[in-house]
Amino acid sequence: MMFGGKSPWQSMRTFSGPRGCRFDRLAALNPSQRMQFEAGMTEYYEWDNEMMQCAGVAACRHMLEPRGLMLPQYNNAPSLMYIVQGRGIMGTVFPGCPETFQSFQQQSETEQEEFPMGSESWRQQMMRDEHQKVHRFKQGDIIALPAGVTYWCYNDGDMPMVSMQVYDASNAANQLVPRERRFFMAGTHKMPRRMYETEQQQTMEMMQPMGQNIFSGFDTQMLAEALGVNLEMAQQLQSQNDPRGEMVFVKEGLRMLMPSRSQEMQQQEFEESMPTWKQYDEPMPGMRNMTNGLDEMFCMMKIRSNIDMPSRADYFNQKGSRISMLNSQKLDVLSVVQMSASRVVLQRNMMITPYWYMNCHSLMYVTGGHGRVQVVNHRGQTVFDGQMRQGQILLIPQNYAVLKRAAENQMFHWVSFMTNPNPMTSQMVGKDSVLRAMPLQVLMYSYRLSMEQARMLKFRRQHEMTILGPMYEMQMGSNE
Repeated sequence: MMFGGKSPWQSMRTFSGPRGCRFDRLAALNPSQRMQFEAGMTEYYEWDNEMMQCAGVAACRHMLEPRGLMLPQYNNAPSLMYIVQGRGIMGTVFPGCPETFQSFQQQSETEQEEFPMGSESWRQQMMRDEHQKVHRFKQGDIIALPAGVTYWCYNDGDMPMVSMQVYDASNAANQLVPRERRFFMAGTHKMPRRMYETEQQQTMEMMQPMGQNIFSGFDTQMLAEALGVNLEMAQQLQSQNDPRGEMVFVKEGLRMLMPSRSQEMQQQEFEESMPTWKQYDEPMPGMRNMTNGLDEMFCMMKIRSNIDMPSRADYFNQKGSRISMLNSQKLDVLSVVQMSASRVVLQRNMMITPYWYMNCHSLMYVTGGHGRVQVVNHRGQTVFDGQMRQGQILLIPQNYAVLKRAAENQMFHWVSFMTNPNPMTSQMVGKDSVLRAMPLQVLMYSYRLSMEQARMLKFRRQHEMTILGPMYEMQMGSNE
């Protein structure tokens, strides 16, 4: 099958790990370092971890307070951001795209008489604002951010906004070293390092000087001339002596031109109800001859989609377990970032059929509950077998077989981030499985089974697909 004219086996990734890089021992990771800012914090997951370096991925979790603004930045690697909690507004800046959100302040005759033409007050009154499109997001959204695209984020809700961000530093879009690097347009920042065990080491780590934004590296005089501003303003852009960090408070609330929340939600629901191939077919009335190709193919591309809604599940069973997948067939921009995501909710004691990813690595982030996960390598060795809980991540390498099961007394749900826009899985059990597709005699001679045993192996789960119920329920069903 071809996706967008390209085989899903083709990859835009490059191997980034050191020579002899192996995934012999995997581990569930907790955040290893926390960076506190004026209006929130960022937690990092062991940037120097060997398995993360081998896969070329990095992960961090953000917490942004109400009325908090995550300052403009861009990255050398594409990323996906999952909104764990809360809501907000995100702005992205795509070079070459028009500022389609515009406002004009019109004056009354009284105002024109009060403020003579050419005065400072007249200039302020006549000011207008225009900017590229901004996007509202909510809990359960996946937001795709291409490499090099500037973005900012604002929490307009009444509770902290929590998001999980995963970067693919081995993507071909990254021509730097295969490590995630964040370039800040404003404020000050501090790059994460190893989390030390002793309080003294940790104190020394926190005392290290803050990094600067990219404006601070330019000569102030040249910067002022390039921007057409005075030296004082150029120094402000360089954020000299600014202790607020990467997230700052907007005391009066952020104001900008954009549709109301109800209008945008209605538009989002309408767009998401349409097949992807129809979303860009017909231009808006009166706009047929006013587009330049770039507008239609790139500038107007959606960057977000919700994967939490049960109504959008790709797999669902009567117990309420479900799987929702988001690939480039559902969200076009994923073909640009070359990543994808899935959302899994397992009810108590339910399982996911053993499977492996054929064309990508997967990073699993647990959003709630707990369950047992096992991962097996090409030698048939167990490289991970443990309980995973909320907040932990686990890297599952390409072609490694994995088995997941919810606890007996709790649900188990997670989000997976994949390093391919159209991930392919090969399932080992169930209706659409490797065992089901093999002839009976191949199973007999492969595993030294009788015909009856081979038939049981092949058809025991024949009515289940991807999500597996407990065996005792199957036995009760067969006895009835």
